[in-house]
Amino acid sequence: MHYKEAKGILSQTNGMNLYRGCTHGCIYCDARSKCYQMDHDFEDIEVKINSPMLLESALRRKRKKCMIGTGAMSDPYLSLEPELKLTRTCLSLINQYGFGLSIQTKSNRILRDVDLLKSINENSKCVVQMTLTTYDEKLCKIIEPGVCTTKERFDVLLKMKEKNIPTVVWIDPILPFINDTEENLWGILNYCVEAKVYGIICFGIGLTLREGNREYFYQKLDEHFPGLKKRYHETYGYAYEIRSKHNDKLMKLYYDVCQKNHIVCDNNKIFQYLHEYEEKSNTEQLSLF
Repeated sequence: MHYKEAKGILSQTNGMNLYRGCTHGCIYCDARSKCYQMDHDFEDIEVKINSPMLLESALRRKRKKCMIGTGAMSDPYLSLEPELKLTRTCLSLINQYGFGLSIQTKSNRILRDVDLLKSINENSKCVVQMTLTTYDEKLCKIIEPGVCTTKERFDVLLKMKEKNIPTVVWIDPILPFINDTEENLWGILNYCVEAKVYGIICFGIGLTLREGNREYFYQKLDEHFPGLKKRYHETYGYAYEIRSKHNDKLMKLYYDVCQKNHIVCDNNKIFQYLHEYEEKSNTEQLSLF
């Protein structure tokens, strides 16, 4: 871990990352790619220590309320967060200034801040995004070793449903020859149905590999799935987009389940929803009490 004084915190689309790097250890992580020009080891987390000050300044200057996003490149609930509380401090500011929140994580540490998430959602809008890739718990601990399991993330979704906080699930990536099965997809989709998620984001059954994350992925294949790297090479070469041979069948299952259960599966519609700020009227706010 090392500290950095950031020059700014919000992107042009009002996204922010309070940390840079990750300790989850997910074998497929695209954020390891060299194109992101990280100048430190991926596990040596860069902490943007002045994030709260920068965020408060940015929120004060904004003429219109909007959704603030976090978690796209670095999980806001890394193992450092319970001690540093950067995410909680920034959520408090978002709540205080009446902005909306779209937050993405793989960690059940988010439950610590359910009070703030609930308050944000009551006053404007809060959407919790959770990644689910692997229904099998033992396999999950291999593919995503440094974070809570899929079942624990499902429990987070249930808690959000209980608090009337809308949720969106990402089911990317699904790894060819590892978890691109009907059994795996059924398990994840059943979790989504039970949790009554608003939408599910899926870009197809497969993953992307480019310089940086490809090498790490193949290293982990050698470590946990001997012989599978050779199969990837023979099937895909050095392609960027790795598509499962079961893509069509599994995507049909995905669309059928979503349609039957009124879950939004149009990625563009979901992204629009994530960016649409909703301010509750006085009548709506009073009705909460």
